[in-house]
Parts: sequence; C-alpha cells; structure tokens
Amino acid sequence: MIKIAFMGAGSTIFVRNIIGDSFCTNVLKDAEIALYDIDGVRLEESRIILSAMNNTLNDGRARIRTYLGEKNRQEALRGADFVVNAIQVGGYIPGTSTDFEIPEKYGLRQTIADTLGIGGIMRGLRTIPVLQAFAEDMESVCPHALFLNYTNPMAILTGFMQRYTNIRTIGLCHSVQVCSKKLLTALGMEDKLEGRKEKIAGINHMAWLLEIYDKEGKDLYPEIRLRAAEKNATEKHGDMVRYEYIRRLGYYCTESSEHNAEYNPWFIKSRYPQLIDQYNIPLNEYIRRCQRQIKDWGREKADIIKNGMATHERSREYATHIMEAVLTGRPYVFGGNVLNTGLIDNLPADACVEVSCIADGTGIHPVHVGRLPEQLAALNITNINPQLLTIKAAVTRKREDIYMAAMLDPHTAAELSIDDIVSMCDELIDAHGDFLSIYQ
Repeated sequence: MIKIAFMGAGSTIFVRNIIGDSFCTNVLKDAEIALYDIDGVRLEESRIILSAMNNTLNDGRARIRTYLGEKNRQEALRGADFVVNAIQVGGYIPGTSTDFEIPEKYGLRQTIADTLGIGGIMRGLRTIPVLQAFAEDMESVCPHALFLNYTNPMAILTGFMQRYTNIRTIGLCHSVQVCSKKLLTALGMEDKLEGRKEKIAGINHMAWLLEIYDKEGKDLYPEIRLRAAEKNATEKHGDMVRYEYIRRLGYYCTESSEHNAEYNPWFIKSRYPQLIDQYNIPLNEYIRRCQRQIKDWGREKADIIKNGMATHERSREYATHIMEAVLTGRPYVFGGNVLNTGLIDNLPADACVEVSCIADGTGIHPVHVGRLPEQLAALNITNINPQLLTIKAAVTRKREDIYMAAMLDPHTAAELSIDDIVSMCDELIDAHGDFLSIYQ
C-alpha cells in the first residue's frame, strides 16, 4: 500500500487540496494517509473533512490516520513513500505578527514577508530546525521517501534540505502553472491561451516567463509589452509591479506583485511614500489574509462539509501528478525547485532554482536552461544572496550570520542602516523566544 505522510495537516485548506487530489487519482485511491500536526484541534478538523471526502469521492478506500505531536512524528513518517510538507512554524501569532510588528518599528514595511526580506529570513530560521528533525526521522523510518516541500520560504527551506540532508527533496509552488494564463487574461489576450508554448526559469517567486508563443509559433511578447505598458499608464490594478518589470527588465515574473514589491529596493521606500499608491502596493497584506482566514474559517468549514459529504475536483497542485508519474512511470513535466547543478549557467551552484522538471519512474529530472538574460540573473542573485546566507546562519547558528543575511536583503538594505539592521535582528530573535533560542 502506498503511504502519503502530510506534515502540517492542520493547514486544512492545503491538505484538502493535496489529499483530495489523491482521492481523484487512480493509483493513489487506496493509499494510507498519515496526517501529522502539533495542533490537535486543527488536525481533527482536517481528519473530519478528509474522511468526508474519502467517503464521498473514494468509497472510503483510503485509510486515514492522525498523529499528534512530536512523540508520534516517527510513526506518522514510518514507511512513507511520499512526504508532503506544509508546516508554518510559529503560526500567525506569534510568528507572522512578530515578523511584521518589529520591523515596522524600524520603518521597514512589508507586504507578505514569507519568502524574502526580514520576515522571510526569520521564518526560514524558525523552520529549518524543524525540517532537520523531519529529515533525521525520515532517514530512520522512510529513507527513500520523496519529500515534497510547499512551505515558504521555498528556496531557503528546499535549498537547506537538498544541501544538508540525505532526503530526496523537491520544492513545489503554485505560481508557475498560473503565470502566463493570468497575464494573457488580464491583458485581454485570452484567445492566445489555447496551445500556447512557454519557457519559465529563475528562482521561486522570481522565475521569469522567458518565452511565450501562440499555437502557431508567433512570439507574443511584443504585444504583451505594449499592452502591459498601456495598462500601467492608464489604470490602477493589482499587478502593477510585475508590469513595471516588463517595462524595465523586458520580462514577466511568476509570483504576484504584492510579493515582488518587497523583493527589490525600488517600490517600498520611506523616502518616496507616493510609490505605494502609484503601484497599488498592499502593505501588511499577509496580516490581513491571516485575519480574514481565521475569521472566515468556521463558515468555510461548514460549507466544505454538508450532511457529512464533501466534494472535490483535482486541483492545479503538482504533488499528486508527481506521485502518479513516479509510481506509474508515465512522465509528467512541472516547475520544480532544485539545486542549480549546472541548470542555469549564470546563477550560483548552491542556489535553489526553479526550472522545468520531468518526473517518471526513475525520479525527478531537472531540465537544463542555459543562461538567463543578464538583468534577470542579476536581480535573481540579489535574492539568492540572503537565501544562501540564511541557510548558512541556520547551519552555524550564529547571530552574526543572521545579521549578514539581513544586510544583504535588497529591501532591508535600501531602508535601514547596518546598526538598525543588527538591532532589529536582535529584537526579532529575542521576541521569537524558543523558536530562535538556538541562535547565539
């Protein structure tokens, strides 16, 4: 029997999509599902929802078991073929709220704070020790399992797993598969969606739509560039930062404008507060999302389960397609996060990059890209620098390495002095308490 272990199963919406997808996948319908979390309430909510889905969609064929707390973690992982990771160490409170509140005292404003910036650095430092414990358990009880990481900061966490553990790891995100569709639809080019061909590569949340052609082989970028420039010049909308990327750098980026607004030194600037309105940047957006999700969860939970029934259609997530390809040998192409083993020629070898990969019966096979346009590689490298330094800090557990990671972050460095960066890091480390007490 195939076994799927889901770490962070209290992430109820996420586990619903991934495990719900398994109920819609023939080769996974009879799987054993191990749900692991440290929050018993959320874990039980996930069990109820997935059991209803299993009965509704799958005639109850899957065997669902829950495992609560660290003492049961090894049993959750024991014999797993696939391990899906969706944990959030520290949660919204105190983790995420602290990552916003303390930097704001120093004048450092953020939008999402889960991938880069000081928020992404702190989240990475909180999470890596937990992933290290997962890896040690997996080496004992399921050493050949494939670890599918969905947790941010993606490049930091996946890069750590790939460089410092023996666990087969692939990082997965949802931004690649919706990138060009969202762009073409927003620009009124829906007629170009069918049969389009594209090439995407870079790093997570900053991979680039390098090429895009219609079904007849016509390059769509000239029209995209014209329409994007016109739209940014004539209306306020939710994707203005990425359209400015098109204007200034020539290419569109995979992840949203609210994310990319904080990945560079250009848009969130205390000296130019008008840029926030000019580019329609939603400061503190992740805080609002967390609050909204908490507020709406009770109603949403009731909507998911009606009369003990729960329906689901296979989602856009890559996870079960990869599992299916590995188990059946039928190749599946997807965008994955892997070490840069000569895949992108002008990015560092230690970087975790996002490129096309092929999953099949022999594993995961990344596809060589070549060189990125120099300006795109240059911007990627400004993000890779703090990613690599955060990983280093997690390994050395030295505060001075945390300081350097923050000093090299583009947005942080553009706004704060070195002394303020150090003071902010110290205050954050102390505020996170036990989550970061290992860093001396």
